[in-house]
Amino acid sequence: MSAVTLTNLKPAEGYCEKEVLRYAGCKEPTEEICELIKVCYEELEDRLTYRLCYRKLSLEISDDHCDFGCFSVRSRDLAKNLKGCKSVIVFAATVGVATDRIIARYNRVSPARALIMQALGAERVEALCDEFCKTLAAEYNTRPRFSPGYGDLPLAVQKELFAALECYRHIGISLNESLLMAPSKSVTAFVGIY
Repeated sequence: MSAVTLTNLKPAEGYCEKEVLRYAGCKEPTEEICELIKVCYEELEDRLTYRLCYRKLSLEISDDHCDFGCFSVRSRDLAKNLKGCKSVIVFAATVGVATDRIIARYNRVSPARALIMQALGAERVEALCDEFCKTLAAEYNTRPRFSPGYGDLPLAVQKELFAALECYRHIGISLNESLLMAPSKSVTAFVGIY
């Protein structure tokens, strides 16, 4: 079991318009929507604080029981994803609290901008996770990342992930009683190494 590691990793500059549109639920983009995305990103860009921490844990799987040394979980889907792996990287990532503040402000004055800010925040944190997984794949043979809430992996495993990663201390993510993360544009996940 390794110590928690912090990284200064950032995704590529800009954003993926197709992904932002998908997160916004926009099937047929108009010029006006694309311009709104551009304007919102210009407002958000300098306020994004990309933060990620991770830890390498041992792994033993028995049927649907995954034992990581410091905690364990029952999940048929996670066990299937991690099959053949001997260790796992657990990580937490966020783009910071400023996004939540901007979304809250626009919820009151411009629901369209709030929606686009939500979509941009989601796209940016996913881009950070993708960049991290790409760096892992350059060093290890990895499985696709798997997050609490996917398949039969319960959200309750967030408690163990937060304890193992000391998320609040390292990157400022907290978990409320409903198992929602703050900042809201945050992700936790498992990446199997085989």
